[in-house]
Amino acid sequence: MPRLKTMKNPLLAYTLARLGIFAGFLAVLLLLRFAPIAAVIIATMLSVSVSLIFLRGLRESSSARIYSALNKPKKTADEKAED
Repeated sequence: MPRLKTMKNPLLAYTLARLGIFAGFLAVLLLLRFAPIAAVIIATMLSVSVSLIFLRGLRESSSARIYSALNKPKKTADEKAED
């Protein structure tokens, strides 16, 4: 996953990685002829577990980006008027 680490938006990279892991597990379970509902539930549990263990860096960079976006200094009325 070196390509995902170089993406500019870490939230998008993290989401795509998690969806890819889920899709992979789901495909394998469906090929093993699990019932579709059971396959979705099991794939969800497995993908959450794997992402918690292996996607720590992407998760931390995503949360840091969200934190910085939410905690930007507010513009004053003068700064807003200048824009």
